[in-house]
Amino acid sequence: MKQVLKQQESMNSVTDLSIPAQSFMVLDSYGTMKVGDKALEYYDERNVDNYIQIPWEEIDHIEGFVMFKRKIVRFEVFTRNNGSYKFSTRDNIRTLRAVREHFPQERMMTAPSAGGVMKAGLKVLGQKLTGKRSSKE
Repeated sequence: MKQVLKQQESMNSVTDLSIPAQSFMVLDSYGTMKVGDKALEYYDERNVDNYIQIPWEEIDHIEGFVMFKRKIVRFEVFTRNNGSYKFSTRDNIRTLRAVREHFPQERMMTAPSAGGVMKAGLKVLGQKLTGKRSSKE
């Protein structure tokens, strides 16, 4: 006898966008991202017990990873209490535009580039080696 597994019930009453996506948690998984009126949701296509539901009120901010100043390769959702989640969808720009309908645009930002992170790290390292502190402290 074949067991039928039931998918978790959606928090959303209206879904604005449903798009193929990839979650970058411990192990990468493929599934569907849903942008709706009450939450941002991700459902794994292979394991119905593997899902992420983030209510809009729980999201602190969202960072998009931009390459070559125009292509968003993935984005990270930072929550107030449960850490962060990285995703990539088939069309990240379209997904983030749908998110913008439910989430304040001023809390959506570009993630620091690898060069920017390295530059800031080298600046701090230089300050530690010379014993100088920045005037901002």
